[in-house]
Amino acid sequence: MSRSTDARRARAFLQHAAEPANPVLARYVAQVGPIDAAHRIASCSAPPHVLAESRRNVRWHLADASLRAAAEMGARFVIPEDDEWPTDVFAGLSALAVEHDTPSAAPLGLWVHGEPRLDELTAARSVAILGSRAATDYGKHYAEDFAGALALRNVAVWSGAGYGIDGAAHHGALATGRPAGTVAVLPCGLDGGYPAGHIGLIQRIAASGAVVSEYPPGVPPARRRFLQRHRLLAAFTTATVVVEAGRRSGARHAARLAAELGRPVLATPGPLSSAVSAGCHELIQDGTARLITCVDDILAAIEQSDEDEMDAEPATALMSEEAGRR
Repeated sequence: MSRSTDARRARAFLQHAAEPANPVLARYVAQVGPIDAAHRIASCSAPPHVLAESRRNVRWHLADASLRAAAEMGARFVIPEDDEWPTDVFAGLSALAVEHDTPSAAPLGLWVHGEPRLDELTAARSVAILGSRAATDYGKHYAEDFAGALALRNVAVWSGAGYGIDGAAHHGALATGRPAGTVAVLPCGLDGGYPAGHIGLIQRIAASGAVVSEYPPGVPPARRRFLQRHRLLAAFTTATVVVEAGRRSGARHAARLAAELGRPVLATPGPLSSAVSAGCHELIQDGTARLITCVDDILAAIEQSDEDEMDAEPATALMSEEAGRR
């Protein structure tokens, strides 16, 4: 068995050993490598603080079953050792503030259902369109409209495949017929069938774009997994658009993570009396998000972000050159 295959099996095992993005486990893997980390956890010879963060009695057959299940459904497990791993995308995750109650580590691996390479999906211009599950017709209309217009301009639309704003965004992008026009990030395994009413939608997304998960097949959704999923949506995309969100919503949480990662955050205004727009209004009011009213506002934010990134590259190169002279 090649080292690459060993690393894939080891990382699949490690995903069963603890919740993804566990910072203790991530630091241990970085220190000793995934293969040694997996074998030491399996044999209970890892340091006590690592074992304290690991599930008891985790076995190798779980990793084998996950890899087999993914292969049977036409999916794959992408790991940092692969050429398609988007290393740069996850650079800022370890610095996320603890106050966000979000695990602060890059993924150990990602399960992908769909033909496009992960590095190509993340290199392309993309927007996360997020919002309330209890969306109004107003919110769903604009989510679908924005998504369709963005997909037609070769901007991939990412969301969470949930009810409400998520589903409207995916439908809007799919309606254009553009390949890789939309990507879904799930809070459960690829075979989780969540939400049940969107199984058909998720299959359509996988057929034309991609469905991504940090969780092995068979893992069910849970509240903490939605929070973990938010950091991936924020990291994967060029900008985050919140169409409707309550004051304590997941979309609002994702927007704050995106802002901390340095990504543009945009939000649509809604009726002053609407509870599902209160979160958008707060994001705009406190300066986290910029107010948008049309797709041109989103494209302008993406273009500005691209220009800022290009301006930053020469400065970074100059700093590195000066450091090399010292």
